[in-house]
Amino acid sequence: MTTQEFSLPVDLPRPIDDGACDHLPDMDMDMDMGMLALALASTGEGSVDLHALGTGRTVIYAYPMTSVPGVALPDGWDMIPGARGCTPQSCGFRDHHDELAGLGARVFGLSTQETAYQQEMATRLHLPFDVLSDAEFALCDALRLPTFDVVACGTPRRLLKRLTLVVSSGRIEHAFYPVFPPNESADQVMAWLRANPA
Repeated sequence: MTTQEFSLPVDLPRPIDDGACDHLPDMDMDMDMGMLALALASTGEGSVDLHALGTGRTVIYAYPMTSVPGVALPDGWDMIPGARGCTPQSCGFRDHHDELAGLGARVFGLSTQETAYQQEMATRLHLPFDVLSDAEFALCDALRLPTFDVVACGTPRRLLKRLTLVVSSGRIEHAFYPVFPPNESADQVMAWLRANPA
């Protein structure tokens, strides 16, 4: 990974809290949203059933999109509050993966990109956890997660706004939103886990 991929512009616009995730804390993902056997395609083998995460804590960090080296991002990407920083965020969770596991948390990345696109990123960045694809917006719509629209490479895309969920036995314990700066996302999650032991 190059320094440019990891660095963030000093004038990166800060996203505002528009209340789009206020409904998430304490939501029972199974009962409240009827999420029975909601399986998302994974960069690991097969898919991950979000109804069967089991006990313990799961951290799901959602990001808009990562780019393939040499492929341009949408016009004005850096000026969209909360858009830039997906690679630094993923690298933060990669670099702190062992610490998060030590705090009892399993980690997943999440975006609306297709699995093949995510697989390139997961391999290139050597991510030790799976990234989930919600390309059909099943989770987005079930949980009413905030999204925004862009045109990428001439194609309209609906992308997730950056957020992070801490889930325990199907219940959302905490929602980080907005997430800023993205390169400190993993540190923010670890601080919350330490302050709120299971």
